[in-house]
Parts: sequence; structure tokens; C-alpha cells
Amino acid sequence: MTQFRISRRLMGVMAGAALAVGLASCGSGGEGKAGQAEAINFAILPAEGQSSSGPLWQPLLDDMSKAVGVPVKPYFASNYTVLVEAMRGNQIQSAWFPAKTAIEAIDRANGEVVARIVDPEGNDSYSSTLIVKKGSGITLQDVLSCGKKYDFGIGDALSTSGTLAPLTFLFNPEGIVPEQCFKTVRSANHQANSFAVANGLVQVATSNTINTIFIGRQNPAIADQLVEIWRSPPIPEAGIVVRSDLDPAVKEKIRTFFLTYGRGEGAEADRQREILKALNYSGFNPADETYLNPVREMVADQALSEAKAKGDAGAVQRAEAELQRLRALREVQP
Repeated sequence: MTQFRISRRLMGVMAGAALAVGLASCGSGGEGKAGQAEAINFAILPAEGQSSSGPLWQPLLDDMSKAVGVPVKPYFASNYTVLVEAMRGNQIQSAWFPAKTAIEAIDRANGEVVARIVDPEGNDSYSSTLIVKKGSGITLQDVLSCGKKYDFGIGDALSTSGTLAPLTFLFNPEGIVPEQCFKTVRSANHQANSFAVANGLVQVATSNTINTIFIGRQNPAIADQLVEIWRSPPIPEAGIVVRSDLDPAVKEKIRTFFLTYGRGEGAEADRQREILKALNYSGFNPADETYLNPVREMVADQALSEAKAKGDAGAVQRAEAELQRLRALREVQP
């Protein structure tokens, strides 16, 4: 998917600017003939949506452009699958990805983790939630009783908190398949699902503890209409992913930028911390793909549930082997 369409006449007039954008959007990875990155497209699809998140991310991306030495442009799409495919096609070179999507990028799109997010309390985890409208009287037991009574809002297919976590920690242990349990199932981001619950379009929806904070800040009237009826165990926070074949010097600048952003003392560090505060972050910690292993366990658990439901003995065996491998890794990790 190409974000910018530039005619040849315009390219002749604006050659310098067009080169940076055109290389990144045409699948060449934003690298010039000498292998030097000329632009970075940075993918974002946070729960609160593009219109809300764009202005919050832009100051950080402006600072990233200065630190890396090439233009860094936000790249938005309708869902995480589109963004993974964009990274696979080298239309984006770096991204904010939740854990499940980061795994997809690593496995399918040449992705590499360079950092993970830390919240204002110093935590690098968050939780999935289930929400209903205040005053509806709907309890968790009502939801789990199924009977196709409710319209249900689930997350993007690659959303860790919107789909994977509620399946892993809530529905799978009860033997519940949402499509068989609810009257209808619709997929949307957390912000859209929150509005849908508040406006009565769905009666139950997935959300997360981060979205709760943003809805409370930006739409307090909506937040006041929502009640949490379930919360998952902690799950790993989102990470910063880059293409592993990005110019090594630029990749290291990106890593250093995130790991030092908002750190230290002085007016500049204070300014950066204000930008992070708006994003509900306090900074970024070093990370590699091993921090995603708990989510890989969740993926394997979901694969096992689906294989059992289909009666696919081979798939059951593969999923069980993957779970054993991951659990063994967990046992030897500090």
C-alpha cells in the first residue's frame, strides 16, 4: 500500500522530498544507492485511533527525526494485519506494535525488537478488560452464560489485549467460542468498542487498562458510562520494532533514541517527559524478542484450543510441543 502518489512532473520539481517519501513507500526500505536510509516510515495503530493518537505521537517522531538524521513519518492503517504486511513489503521500517503484532512482524516481516514501553508507574505490562454499560446490570457470569443474548465487541485479530488475552484467560478455559456464544461479534479498536458500549450498539466489549486512561482523559462523558467486569493477568506492553535489515547505523540510532528518551536531567529531558506523559509512558526499556515469550505461550494455547476443536491431531501435537518449549524457556529464565 503506497501512502503517497507523486506524478513525474511533481517529482521533477520536488526531487529531494519525493525521494525520501517515494523510496520508503515503494518497498525499497527508504535506503539510497549507498545503503543509507533516506526516510523512516513509523507505523502506529494504538487503541485510541488515528485522530487521537496522531497529535500525541508527532512530537516524539519529530524528535526521532532529529536524532536519527532522516525524516520520520507516521504511517497509519486500518488494522494490524495491514501494518505487518506493510513492514513485510518494506513500506514501513519501524513501528509501535503490541506484543502479538510484534510477534507477527518478527515471524513474517523481518522485524526486530529494540525496546519496550514503560508506563508512568514504571510497569512494562498492562491488562485486557471486559466492559459493559453502567447501569446495564450485566455481570461476568451473565456474559459467560452465553445464549446469544448480547452483541459483543472484540478487538483486531492481531490485538493482544483485544482478542488474544480474553480468549486465553477468559473464554478458552470456559470452552467458549465467541461466535457461538454471542448474538453478534464485531471487530474494532478499543476506542470504537468503548463508544459502541456507551451508545448501546454492543452490550459487552474488550478493552484494556491503557484505553481506560485515554477514554477518561479525552472523552470523560463516555468513560463515565463504562464499567469493567473482568481484568486479565498482566501482559507484556507494546514494543518498538524495526526491520532487521535496516541500515545498522540507523537502527542503532533508533535504539539509542528510544532508550535515552526522557532520561536524565535538564530542560530537554523535562520536555521529552511531557511528551511521554501525553502518551501515558515514562520511557522505554531495552528488549529483544524474548520478552514476547509469554505472549507466544498465549498464541500456542489458542492454537491448541482451535486444534482440539477441529479434532486435528497433528496440530494438537505441534501446539503442545510449542507450549512445552516455551514453558521450559520460562523455567530457566531469571
